[in-house]
Amino acid sequence: MRAFKSVGGTPLFIKKAKGAYLYDADDNQYIDYIASWGPMILGHAYPDVIQAIQEQAILSTSYGAPTELEIKMAELIKSMCPNVDLIRMVSSGTEACMSAVRVARGYTGRNKIIKFEGCYHGHADSFLVKAGSGVATFDIQTIPGVTVGVSQDTLTCAYNDLEAVKQLVASHKNQIAAIITEPIVGNMGCILPNPGFLEGLRKICNEEGIVFIFDEVMTGFRLAKGGAQEKLQINADLVTYGKVIGGGLPVGAFGGKREIMECVAPLGKVYQAGTLSGNPIAMIAGFTLLNVLNDNPAIYKELEEKTIYLKHGLTKVLDNVGVPYTINQFGSMISLHFSDHPVTNFETAASANNAMFSQYFHAMLQKGIYLPPSAFESWFLNNALTYQDLDQTIQATEDSLKEL
Repeated sequence: MRAFKSVGGTPLFIKKAKGAYLYDADDNQYIDYIASWGPMILGHAYPDVIQAIQEQAILSTSYGAPTELEIKMAELIKSMCPNVDLIRMVSSGTEACMSAVRVARGYTGRNKIIKFEGCYHGHADSFLVKAGSGVATFDIQTIPGVTVGVSQDTLTCAYNDLEAVKQLVASHKNQIAAIITEPIVGNMGCILPNPGFLEGLRKICNEEGIVFIFDEVMTGFRLAKGGAQEKLQINADLVTYGKVIGGGLPVGAFGGKREIMECVAPLGKVYQAGTLSGNPIAMIAGFTLLNVLNDNPAIYKELEEKTIYLKHGLTKVLDNVGVPYTINQFGSMISLHFSDHPVTNFETAASANNAMFSQYFHAMLQKGIYLPPSAFESWFLNNALTYQDLDQTIQATEDSLKEL
């Protein structure tokens, strides 16, 4: 994404950011719709977070030993998120998802997992089979370096295709350790689950003894205090989180039901470790950010209202211009596809007019609007965005489409 491979051209190099704005190396200002791919919910350089980082850094940046901050962070996450009994800090979203699958395999004694085409859970080997996002950008669906054995243990089907999941489970009876999914997908654009899809997955997992994993690296603490689990009222067995719990710093976590998490060493025999897990700088940044969100739940309503306002404005412009389009939106996640059909999975996202999106992206960039540089990425709004920013974005869209 950062290389602009999908949209072409030379990528921007960013020097600083504040609130809703990015500033490149040439001091050009852009309205930001990436929010560091999700975590900057309150905007860039949020004063309380920056102050907390500065105060903690004076005490040193890493110890290689436990800190009270890890415990306070774990307790805060548990208080905000349903169905998280125990949680383990790690250093990235990739590591969180990789570890959750390992724990599911250790807990069930099975090897295979089911993932969905176009869902991206980081760059661990098993997740790169038919992944979306950057893998889709490079048109790589068979990854050099990923062994045949790993590929054989990773079963895939289309997102929102419950019948395909049932068939996979039936044909691999008692072999599947986990089903992992993004509850609201952000790596083929913003894709919503069809009614009954996630509920159907939950039912299958209950019946077959499969661990149900929600990858909430993008949705966790963004859609609601309790993430997608709270917003959708569906409980997962394990949940993964990413850099939002570090206020944008490199960090991640995985957690869930006690009986499953107790398989993790030192309580159990599933090994996981990391020198920088629970890094104090990341912990204080995330702890500060999450406390603000926990104490001010109205932020989620404000963010959703802004996103709906943007959606309505874009819809009006696109209708007037007469360009085929689909807009998907959930909470503060949104994506625009130049498509004359609904976008519900990777196949329908890939069949949209993504060449036109590239033209649109560059036209918007010239007008000071920094969108995700790929049609396969969700936009993420931050609450520092003003309605004036949104109006400017809507007007820029109208002007850009008239130019194309």
